[in-house]
Amino acid sequence: MSELEQGFLLAKVLLVDDRQDNLIALEAMLQGLPVEPVAVSSGEAALKRLMVDDFAVILMDAQMPGLDGFETAGHIKRRERTRHIPIIFLTAADRDARLALRGYAAGAVDYLTKPFDPWVLRAKVAIFVDLWVKTQQLRQQAQQWARLSGAAHDAVRLLEDPGLDDIERAREGLRAALPHDPEPLTRRTR
Repeated sequence: MSELEQGFLLAKVLLVDDRQDNLIALEAMLQGLPVEPVAVSSGEAALKRLMVDDFAVILMDAQMPGLDGFETAGHIKRRERTRHIPIIFLTAADRDARLALRGYAAGAVDYLTKPFDPWVLRAKVAIFVDLWVKTQQLRQQAQQWARLSGAAHDAVRLLEDPGLDDIERAREGLRAALPHDPEPLTRRTR
């Protein structure tokens, strides 16, 4: 049984900053939220992590050596697998409107300058995590519906001119497609 089927799903948050002290501070700010923070120290490392893990949100420093946050966001938004992940830029730069516009143009959903209120950041992360969990739940429900629809289609086909084996196969197919063990599907007697 998956985490989602158990009713619990831990969202991952990707933290990207070239300074270790900033990563530690971000992890501390997220404590108590139902998230697993994953910290990396470069844009290149972020892109590698995004190839193997799914993330609810990305908190990324805008100005890093090598591949900066803007360039990293550009790569993230060009990939089919990652383009939907919200990015919140964090930067120590002065409130330069051009940098904020560059961040939004790169695909960011928000752009916060340091020092920022940790409670505001937590609230923003919590919203994106909640949306991610709901999206995962909807995906699972859609998969269950597709399985059930397929099983119902197969059952109808088998029952068009049924023999005893066809009825049993239809019953078992429907039972296997249901998300939980239903009330016994046997004929009730009065």
